[in-house]
Amino acid sequence: MTSAAIATWILGPLVGVMILLFILRIVLTWYPQADLNQLPYNLVAWPTEPFLVPLRQIVPPLGGVDITPIIWVGIFSLLRELLLGQQGLLTMMTY
Repeated sequence: MTSAAIATWILGPLVGVMILLFILRIVLTWYPQADLNQLPYNLVAWPTEPFLVPLRQIVPPLGGVDITPIIWVGIFSLLRELLLGQQGLLTMMTY
């Protein structure tokens, strides 16, 4: 098994889980009364917060809406396509 195949096996699920967590984080923004420090909300908040904090300093909330999780979904989707898509870099290296 090549290193590109191993990277694909690791990165594929990891990027997929991160996209799912950011989508759940978007849904959690609809419920401001949800305490992000209690279960089950902290399972979504803790892995995503380190990504969101630096981006919030660059992109402030627009009209009171935090759009940084949406930006991260786009970034991770692009990363997934560039690396693991049908013509992705790691996919092309495995063949």
